[in-house]
Amino acid sequence: MPRDTSTTLRHAQGSVAEVVEAPTSGRSDDLRSLEAGLDRLQTDASTGTSRWRRFAASVVPPIVFLVLLIAAWQLYVVIAQPRPDIVPGPFAVISALGDAWDAGRLQEAVATSLERGVVGFLIAIVVGTPIGLLLAEVRPIRRAVGPIISGLQVLPSVAWVPAAIIWFGLSDATVYFVILMGAIPSIVNGLIAGIDQVPPQLRRVGTVLGASRWQLATAVILPAALPGYLAGLKQGWAFSWRSLMAAEIIATGGTIGFGLGSMLDQSRELADLAGVLGTIIVILAIGILIELLFFGPLERRMLKRRGLLVTGGAR
Repeated sequence: MPRDTSTTLRHAQGSVAEVVEAPTSGRSDDLRSLEAGLDRLQTDASTGTSRWRRFAASVVPPIVFLVLLIAAWQLYVVIAQPRPDIVPGPFAVISALGDAWDAGRLQEAVATSLERGVVGFLIAIVVGTPIGLLLAEVRPIRRAVGPIISGLQVLPSVAWVPAAIIWFGLSDATVYFVILMGAIPSIVNGLIAGIDQVPPQLRRVGTVLGASRWQLATAVILPAALPGYLAGLKQGWAFSWRSLMAAEIIATGGTIGFGLGSMLDQSRELADLAGVLGTIIVILAIGILIELLFFGPLERRMLKRRGLLVTGGAR
């Protein structure tokens, strides 16, 4: 057995032994020590690749594909010469975005939509996480409410827009309601799926150590369910962003601010296809950046900590 692996095993076994011999007064510390020991046991001892190589492996391929896609688009416009109002070229789209930037509309739309998306997503996490824990741990409630949560996840969030307008009028509350109805079911189901995959041995160890039901759920079950929970968060953000765009496109006027959805609908009313495509590209770019800058590094860090990331460039 290699020396590094033996050292890791001794550290992990020492952590578990300390947990078993610790007094009941330090049960929370015991659970944290157990988790640290198990995580250290699973962590790969080999050093990962540099940050620059990981960044290049995740960012360069999409950029290369994007450049090739734009080149093919421009080549088609030059060869086929379609009507500009039907197929505008890349430079026309860039010019439309430049005009929106000079007028200040693009900055306002991006700031408004990002603020709504992030705030709504954070509220969805605060609401969805305890609901997911409750449904996963209390079987009778899960049997009663679980199918409804799954049904809400399948229901297109745009269907809530007319009802939200009637309830809240043309206000930001309408937009936030649609975001929550789109994101919460995904977060709840992701957390439930993650908890269902937790090994029963962890529950038994926590119970033997005298953990209360709350300690068992928050200090043992929730950390062990992080892969499924993170998948639910990623899907919840995707639904949040999609729901936000749908609400902004349909619910315009009143006290609702000017977001990317409003900018997209405004370009449609003006029959400005270059503006429409430019706004779609901005919406897509924001979604990609959120994945690359937040969810991607978070997922890699979690997998590396659990010893599931074999090579730094694998993901």
